[in-house]
Amino acid sequence: MAKKNISGNEAVANALRQINPDVMAAFPITPSTEIPQYFSKFVSDGKVTTEFIPVESEHSSMSATIGAEAAGARAVTATSSCGLAYMWEPLTLAASNRLPCALMLVCRALSGPININCDHSDAMAARDTGWIQIFSENNQEAYDNAVMAFRISEHKDVRLPIMICQDGFITSHAVGVMEMLSDQEVKDFVGEYEPEHYLLNENEPMALGPYAISPYYMEARRAQEQAMENAKQVILDVSREFAEMSGRSYGLFEEYALEDADAAIVLIGSAAGTAKDAVDEMREKGLKVGLLKIRVFRPFPADEIAKALKNVKVIGLMDRSESFSTQGGPLISEVSAALFKNRVQAQAVNYMYGLGGRDITVEMFEEIFEELLAVSEGKDPIVKESGRAYRYIGLRE
Repeated sequence: MAKKNISGNEAVANALRQINPDVMAAFPITPSTEIPQYFSKFVSDGKVTTEFIPVESEHSSMSATIGAEAAGARAVTATSSCGLAYMWEPLTLAASNRLPCALMLVCRALSGPININCDHSDAMAARDTGWIQIFSENNQEAYDNAVMAFRISEHKDVRLPIMICQDGFITSHAVGVMEMLSDQEVKDFVGEYEPEHYLLNENEPMALGPYAISPYYMEARRAQEQAMENAKQVILDVSREFAEMSGRSYGLFEEYALEDADAAIVLIGSAAGTAKDAVDEMREKGLKVGLLKIRVFRPFPADEIAKALKNVKVIGLMDRSESFSTQGGPLISEVSAALFKNRVQAQAVNYMYGLGGRDITVEMFEEIFEELLAVSEGKDPIVKESGRAYRYIGLRE
């Protein structure tokens, strides 16, 4: 393994270089532009044999990725924010046609107003399109997730497209020390793509995306759902193999100081690093707090999360995307449902943070933990906005 001091975008581009996919189609959009920019240089320098397709829009980049994957190629693209929104129609086609392509998503706020900084409104808007979604806390995890992506999506029991998500600018452009596997290790781990069914297979004429009348549509959806359920175990199996090779272990989520915690925070992405610092500082004061960082949002590990949180007294559920339901964001909804389904009696307190790149600090997390601990003791110090089921963190009043 070699230590590198590089950004999250460069780390992902290098993972793709080591994988050497057959096709990459891409259109630039901040802050994901660097991934195809770096990769196109690898192509021009002869470091990969990938066919790089510069297209005229994000809709076209996903369409070209789908076409390549359907033809039997291993295909990948990258985008952010409005680019993902422009891909909406073909996103659902990739999933419903069971095409295991990959998308490197650098999370950025959706318009409007226009904002180029991080939140999760793009990824969360696409959460029900049928794609596997795996989130990264830092540059290392973004790289590792990219290396594992195709092994997961191409598995015979899955065959679903996959999004590898990282936080715009916070990890995509921030430079950090990370460890890269050797090219041969990645090549051996990922292997070659050998699809069973594809359009250019002359021995098996087939149609792709046919019209499904009522007697068939539900069965197709049910098969998709089963594949997503299967993905849980495949993710764990691939992660276990990856740990044997790299020494870095990943699960569906990460538990941090959670074993005896009275109060815990649940969140996704780069803010977990800041939350861990707050946990460490409060643990030094003898306060029992912890963190559950969700890595895999699709498939959503509801039962596993509920089991991990069953002994916690109060939970702070933190969203970086506003769903406009008036009840919070997607994470709040899904975790709350998981707790209810599994009869976990912990009290849940809901927070919205970091929209449009708004900073969240260690001190803010410490204040949240103090509120949660007070709730666990039967107090309620939280000043709620009138009529709101949740509160915004760091909001200018």
